Amino acid sequence: MSTQPPLPDTAKATRTPTMDLTAIQRWLALGARDLKQNPWPGLLHGATLAAVGWGLMLLATDRFWLLAGAYSGFLIVGPVLVTSLYEVSRGQHFGYKVDLWDVLFVWLSFDRRLIAFGLLLGLAGTGWVVSSAGLITLFADTPIQKPLDFLHHVVLATDGYLFEWWLLMGGLLAAPMFASSVVALPMLVSSRASVWQAVLASWRICGAHPALMAAWAATLISLVGFGMLTALFGLVIVVPWLAHASWHAYADAQVWLDAQDPVILREVG
Repeated sequence: MSTQPPLPDTAKATRTPTMDLTAIQRWLALGARDLKQNPWPGLLHGATLAAVGWGLMLLATDRFWLLAGAYSGFLIVGPVLVTSLYEVSRGQHFGYKVDLWDVLFVWLSFDRRLIAFGLLLGLAGTGWVVSSAGLITLFADTPIQKPLDFLHHVVLATDGYLFEWWLLMGGLLAAPMFASSVVALPMLVSSRASVWQAVLASWRICGAHPALMAAWAATLISLVGFGMLTALFGLVIVVPWLAHASWHAYADAQVWLDAQDPVILREVG
């Protein structure tokens, strides 16, 4: 098992990332590099999540609301399930090798902050499923029981704008969840920050760089969507790639936060 040093202040201080739209290409490139240099932890995570997705599909193929709820939870809580991969990228960044035992240790630590955050995301996901079910049940012209019912009577409906309202509601609910977690999750793994400090830092980054964070969210959604459209096989690569890239997004964000308020470094570094 590797010896994992704390985040060195000097290493963070020497980095001067550019927080504009070009940062996304850098994060993705660094994420791909981490996956290539240390592939097994990421590929095992990706294969496990893909297998879970296949299991959900088999169990709920003809039960739309069960399938929708399962996949909503899968997508919302998924970022918590790959938090151990942030340690892999952290190790790559500071020059030490993280093996499978180190990754397992992140899980076995039963960090109460990550458990609490995961429960909060799960609660938010439940709220989305309930709200979605309420909207569709009230305004659909026929009961929605199967995925094909949703496709025919909501997505392809020619009268009304139910599908557009459904998408709008999903976006309004997803935006604050993304803003609360985009920096918070890797910060909880890489620092001693409390859940509140991590969420506040995440909101500060989104408030200071809204165009970048919106583009990053769109990138994550697009790549995950591509992974799902490949019968979930693409998730084997996409999941660890985006997890590693997300750590580098956090690393750049942390440097920006430290430059704005050095107290944050003393509290959570």
